Amino acid sequence: ITFNEVVDAYYHQIRGLLDGNVDILLVETVFDTLNAKAALFAIDKFFDENPQYVRRPVFVSGTIVDNSGRTLSGQTTEAFWISISHARPFAVGLNCALGAKDMKQYVERLGKCSDAFILCYPNAGLPNAMGGYDETAQDMANVLETFADEHLINIVGGCCGTTPAHIKAIHDVVQNKPVHHPPVLPPLLRLCGLEPFLLDPKVVNFVNVGERCNVAGSIAFKKHVLAGDFEKMLEVAIKQVENGAQLIDLNFDEGLLDANAIMRRFCNLLATEPEVAKVPFMIDSSK
Repeated sequence: ITFNEVVDAYYHQIRGLLDGNVDILLVETVFDTLNAKAALFAIDKFFDENPQYVRRPVFVSGTIVDNSGRTLSGQTTEAFWISISHARPFAVGLNCALGAKDMKQYVERLGKCSDAFILCYPNAGLPNAMGGYDETAQDMANVLETFADEHLINIVGGCCGTTPAHIKAIHDVVQNKPVHHPPVLPPLLRLCGLEPFLLDPKVVNFVNVGERCNVAGSIAFKKHVLAGDFEKMLEVAIKQVENGAQLIDLNFDEGLLDANAIMRRFCNLLATEPEVAKVPFMIDSSK
């Protein structure tokens, strides 16, 4: 399936939701950021092409799958925010996968790196051997009360395993608590792959851009490209990151090449290699 096909599917869903008079568009349980970006692109596209609809606030909620602090596709909490921050969501947060206790540190990290309001709706603990959830309403509420006491959240609820009793218990402990105040972020260039890269002059004085995955900059790489040897092309990318490249430049502009097809295939290949995918890609193409 292609990105454009996913955008088209979301586009139709958005129309149906708006015709049903929703108040908020929630892109949730995000374990693959590219899928979420397709949804966000579709939302912008829909409102641009259909001005008769009143634009609704957008919430985005990611899913950290384990205590590595990463989404299923491998992004850290901070990289996830950088990837979707262009959409200027009204609120961003986390849901599902983890119980409140395990989710807390990642909610806190998200609140420090983003300038949106913070939402959180965890599961009722971790699933048991039978796939059920054992955390009681009061136990879950007690944990989420600490989120509010520490000013970590603006919107709170429950996901898998929660019941009306859980939601009432959460409401009862947080209703008069202080809220999170989004920080004012300094105007820095923020990029990411699986991991964040901030061009902060206080920390980074020089940026190493790997230029070897460029048919105009490397004869050896160009030979691999012309031969269709994608494994050798991948080795070039890996070597650059191992040698300290903080970004990878990609260019296939050459008269005898189908640059679009090669760029797509190579980017998809790089995305499967965490040691390369952790850095941002610079798409250096005139096509």
